[in-house]
Amino acid sequence: MRAIVQKVIKASVTVENHVIGKIDKGLLIFLAVHEEDGKDDLDYILKKVSKLRIFEDEDNKMNLSIEDVGGEFLVVSQFTLYGDVRKGNRPSFTQSAKHEKADDYYQAFIKGLKEKTGLKVETGKFAADMKVELINDGPVTIQLDSTKIY
Repeated sequence: MRAIVQKVIKASVTVENHVIGKIDKGLLIFLAVHEEDGKDDLDYILKKVSKLRIFEDEDNKMNLSIEDVGGEFLVVSQFTLYGDVRKGNRPSFTQSAKHEKADDYYQAFIKGLKEKTGLKVETGKFAADMKVELINDGPVTIQLDSTKIY
């Protein structure tokens, strides 16, 4: 499982000209599920995202979590995080989980965030054509991979 986590001042997702998810200060999470992901992968990414200390404390050091600052989450499914362009220029998405598994893990991730943190969790729409707007704070962008390749 992969996640790209961006600390934002605000972010929103629009589908068919309607805003369906919107947050203020918090984390925008682009989430992708690998074809071989299991519960351990989900748990790893969930724990990392919910405990990331990337918000500034009183000394202006990244030392606070989203829970510490009372932030919000916006979770967007993005299978293209597994796009492989090592051969040629057209991405291959064969590592991405199939629709049903990917949606199940996406929904489990959202549910887990709500249960773990009690914070507001907004979402995109799985498998939809989405327009994402954000103001990245910092900018701060963190890559997470459950296989710990980075």
